[in-house]
Amino acid sequence: MAEFDVLVVGDANPDLLLRGDVRPRFGQAEQLLTAADLVLGGSAAITAAGCARLGLRTALFAAVADDVFGRLVRDELAQRGVTLLAADGRGAPTGISVVLSEQDDRGILTLPGTIPALRPGDLTDELLGRAGHLHVASLYLQPALATGLAGIFARARTSGRTTSLDTNWDPAEKWESIDEILAHTDVFLPNANELRAITGLAETDEAAASLVSRGTTVVMKDGARGARAWWPGGACAAPGRTVDVVDTTGAGDSFNAGFLAARLGGRSIEDAIEWAAVAGSLSTRAAGGTACQATRDELSL
Repeated sequence: MAEFDVLVVGDANPDLLLRGDVRPRFGQAEQLLTAADLVLGGSAAITAAGCARLGLRTALFAAVADDVFGRLVRDELAQRGVTLLAADGRGAPTGISVVLSEQDDRGILTLPGTIPALRPGDLTDELLGRAGHLHVASLYLQPALATGLAGIFARARTSGRTTSLDTNWDPAEKWESIDEILAHTDVFLPNANELRAITGLAETDEAAASLVSRGTTVVMKDGARGARAWWPGGACAAPGRTVDVVDTTGAGDSFNAGFLAARLGGRSIEDAIEWAAVAGSLSTRAAGGTACQATRDELSL
């Protein structure tokens, strides 16, 4: 038996969440906020925290510096039962994201810091062998890792591991390095806009079909509508759960955790889609991606 159920690879940094009058007006104008929260951020870190909360033995492989932001990240991960396997940050500081949150939209300002420090050679066979499943997040914030991720996924699958990928948005909007990686990806977890951008197809059914034909299961986050999934020989959808939304930051990462916990626990794709949609919904009940992540009891209701 592997040491961990899931190894999550990617970004870990604080998120500074600002709510209220958040649209900057220059000219030294001072604006008053209604709330500010400094919380654990990074798609990989939030996904890992959600997996641990749902009972998976979870490790996170990420570069985190020994600085104020890095110590916050380490403490938050430890409190949530995630084992941090620290990667070489190559002298960079721990990054941070500032999230300007409005009722129906948000803007994100990110200092990458250590986020792009990972290199393909960092993911050794010994590291991959410590977990039964490999999940990679924030592909486009890690260009060096992206160049070798297809080979990493291929090695993982050859040794009997399963793989999943959440690219998140590409800030450059080029959507490169994806076809070869998806050829070795068991589960791809985009949102609707990412799925369209990556495939270049406007209809999500057609976009998903183009990837499923290559053997990849596509699990799409569909906002308030819940989730949809397509796989060779099947498709399904599931609604989210109605909640009083406080903040949507990290909802997609909690969605990932719900899906992975269900599938790695032996549940069907149909059940996993339901878990994912509800997990994503429940995470919006509080500020930040981890404060109100779902428990197994909440997903079983």
